[in-house]
Amino acid sequence: MADRPARPQPAAGFRSGAGETGAAQPEAALPEVEVRPSTRRRKTASARWEAGRIVVAVPARMSGTERDAMVAHLVGRVLARRPAAASGDRELQRRAEVLGRTYLDGVQPRSVRWVTNQGRRWGSCTSTTGDIRLSDRLRPVPGWVLDAVMVHELAHLVHSDHSEAFHALANRIPRQREAGIFLDGYALGLDTARAGQAPGAPPMPR
Repeated sequence: MADRPARPQPAAGFRSGAGETGAAQPEAALPEVEVRPSTRRRKTASARWEAGRIVVAVPARMSGTERDAMVAHLVGRVLARRPAAASGDRELQRRAEVLGRTYLDGVQPRSVRWVTNQGRRWGSCTSTTGDIRLSDRLRPVPGWVLDAVMVHELAHLVHSDHSEAFHALANRIPRQREAGIFLDGYALGLDTARAGQAPGAPPMPR
C-alpha cells in the first residue's frame, strides 16, 4: 500500500526548448507524489517519474519533518529538470498559443488538453473544431519534444493531411526530426517497461 502522498513545493513555470516561460504553476496541476519507504536505504533518497507521477524512495527509518523536507526537496529538483511534466491544460493552451504565433503565422487552437485515452499516438487534432489532445504519456518528456508534438498538431489546423505542405509547416520548429527520434526511443522504453504486455507505444506523428 502506497504511503500518503507528500505535498510538493510549487514548480517553476512551464519552460520549453524555445526559451519561453509561462506563469507560475497552479497547485492543482501538480503531479501526484508517491512516497515509498525502503528498508534497503540507510541515508539516501531518490525521486523519479513513473506512470505520470513522481515516486520518491526514502529510508524507512526516516519520518516526520525530516522526511517531508527530503521529499519536497527531491520533488522540486525533479520538477525543475522537467517542469513541462507538471503543466496543466491552461499552461498547454498558453504554450500552444505562443508556438502558433512563433512558428505558424498566428494559428491558434480552440483548446489544448491532456488526455489518458491515447495509447497508440502522442496527440490528435480535430481540425473542424480546433481542439488538440495530447497523450499524458508525454508528461515526462523534455519541453522541446512536447513543443514539437504541439506544433505538429497545430499544423493540422492548416493542413488536415500529411502532405508536403503540412510537413513544411510542422518542420518550421527546430529539432522536429530529433523529437521524432527521441519519441521512437521513448516508445521502445515504454514497451520494455511493460514487459509481458503486448506492444502498444504510440509512434511519432509523421
